[in-house]
Amino acid sequence: MKNIYMIGVGLIGGSFAIDIKKHNPEVVIYGIDANEAHLNEAKEIGVIDKKATLDDLDNADLVVVSIPVDATVKLLPTILDEISENALVVDAGSTKEAICKVVEHHAKRRNFLACHPIAGTEKSGPTAAISGLYKGKTNIICEVEKTTFKLQEKALQLFTDIGMRIRYMDPVSHDKHIAYVSHLSHISAFMLGKTVINKEKNERDIFDMAGSGFESTVRLAKSSPAMWTPIFKQNKENILETLEEYINNLQHFKELMQQDNFSEIFNEMESTNYIKQILNGIK
Repeated sequence: MKNIYMIGVGLIGGSFAIDIKKHNPEVVIYGIDANEAHLNEAKEIGVIDKKATLDDLDNADLVVVSIPVDATVKLLPTILDEISENALVVDAGSTKEAICKVVEHHAKRRNFLACHPIAGTEKSGPTAAISGLYKGKTNIICEVEKTTFKLQEKALQLFTDIGMRIRYMDPVSHDKHIAYVSHLSHISAFMLGKTVINKEKNERDIFDMAGSGFESTVRLAKSSPAMWTPIFKQNKENILETLEEYINNLQHFKELMQQDNFSEIFNEMESTNYIKQILNGIK
């Protein structure tokens, strides 16, 4: 794969570009982005080699789609229309069911591999792209059987080269599970940030009193609303289910506080400490 096109040159696409180039110096990385300023910035700092448009995709060996999931759903059929018969298209969307469904009957469905690399930071834009973002991280691949085998092999080699682990899952299960372990945590961070901002009108007080616990908990509230709103929309039903369970737990905790039942609060927290074993090894 010599000609690689990144559709979206921010944190996710840019970090892919950096690591692909690191392991394959001979490749040419082309950038496509609706934000011309981001495109110019990505070229200036060396994240991409050249700027391109969708009309150039017939030259692509690999296309990496890393744009908001609503834009992916709209654009993916057009991308498949434009590529050659031997090209591979992968996406990096945080939802999978809608993305897989929109191309399920496309003539070049075999050229598409639905992926979700579980990696990222709260930062965005080309300058947020970093080397090693995906090292040791899990890449969820959905409906692998619908991608032609030779393109599967190329993709897996690429992911292995940059240090990713592979997990296979169907799109429905992916969206259900990711609502718990990713989407709910982002909502929690946004709403914690909102609660504190609404209560503490004096921002200096927040800054002076905020410790590392608050900073780490609310970090995800710095994430891009333009990226996360479409995710919440596409995965609405699963997220509503997780929110219902989360709200019930918060309500239960509140009731224990009202009852001065701190021994039960201790037990609740102690049993939840088991999460340390579940998350052991995740960086």
